[in-house]
Amino acid sequence: MSSIQKAFKVTLIPTHNQEVLINKTIGCARYVYNRFLALKKELYASEGKTLNYNTCSQQLTILKKEIEWLKEVDKFALQNSLRNLETAYKNFFADLKKIKGKKGVGFPKFKKKHGCKQSYKTNLTNGNIQIIENCLKLPKVGWVRFHKSQYITGKLVNVTISRTPSGKYIASILCEAEIDKYPQVTQNIGLDLGLKSYLTTSNGETVDNPKYYRTQKRKLRKAHKKLSRSVKGSSNRVKAKIKLARTYERITNLRDDFLHKLSTRLIKENSIICIEDLRVANMVKNHRLALSISDASWSKFVTMLEYKALWHDRIVQKVGTFYPSSQTCNYCGFINPLVKDLKLREWSCPSCDNYNLRDVNASLNILSEGLRILTAAVGIPEALNACGELVRPGAIQAKIVEAGITRL
Repeated sequence: MSSIQKAFKVTLIPTHNQEVLINKTIGCARYVYNRFLALKKELYASEGKTLNYNTCSQQLTILKKEIEWLKEVDKFALQNSLRNLETAYKNFFADLKKIKGKKGVGFPKFKKKHGCKQSYKTNLTNGNIQIIENCLKLPKVGWVRFHKSQYITGKLVNVTISRTPSGKYIASILCEAEIDKYPQVTQNIGLDLGLKSYLTTSNGETVDNPKYYRTQKRKLRKAHKKLSRSVKGSSNRVKAKIKLARTYERITNLRDDFLHKLSTRLIKENSIICIEDLRVANMVKNHRLALSISDASWSKFVTMLEYKALWHDRIVQKVGTFYPSSQTCNYCGFINPLVKDLKLREWSCPSCDNYNLRDVNASLNILSEGLRILTAAVGIPEALNACGELVRPGAIQAKIVEAGITRL
């Protein structure tokens, strides 16, 4: 058993009055964020100074006396809005220190009423947030029913309420929960991510790519066409917009379900998972493959593997981006430059005549390289043989536990 912070997502079923209050709270949080962002920009332009969170919080107290409708909503939503603004500034200045070409955060922007995430966060204090069966108590809003799809366990920390483009209200309940760790295993695996097949393992298993966006493309085209032909301001346009949002929502849900099930199975069955460190942001610049790469959602999959590995004492070892996993023969180590051609799916090694399937060969090389990096990090260089196969898995695992390494 180990204690972690885990978020449970549930769909709320608010009454009309509760919907109005939730929407008002989201609007007030957005207003506070934009007002203090404008204030900080004006102050810096005129005096070259800025405001920290404490100063903004003091001014918010004065502002609530001037604007009565700010008192109608949850005070924690407004304070967390200021904290988000402070975090946005810190992220921007931290991003400035990065190497040119790797920057991507940008200066904080004003939040819009439409087109961006609509949410607010509230914190637990003095029992203002409670859960009883399928009802959630929120500050100011009161008791709200929700669809109970899972058991919510652990000590409550905070709740984030968001409104989706399709009009649903989602509560993300963060708890400090105890989880049962999966039993320890000795099997290690290498993964080669792809587009034709979602991944190929060093064991020879191939997982098909579901391509959820591609399969729903016809419905999306139909929904987009209906929206574009509807009159602006009409009720039919509102219905068309909701239908389009629900289609996108379904694609996201199907993809997340697939990624969660796959990542959980891999974590449960393997002790060390070696995977390529993909630069997805650079890969999507190829306009021929951008749609397929985005549909695969590799970054989200790797993120799931990493945090689940942290929960269950597994290791996700990344191999360098420029490691020639597909071009290298897994038997003799010969690098074949002809394999750079993506159309070449099978090849025989000119050096040792070993027959290689491109994806299986890449996954075997990724496993060998990942274990080599890992054993060098924990100081057991003799744990691998000449072919990169694991000789002493128990020694590696013991050394990892001794060194306190959970993720590299």
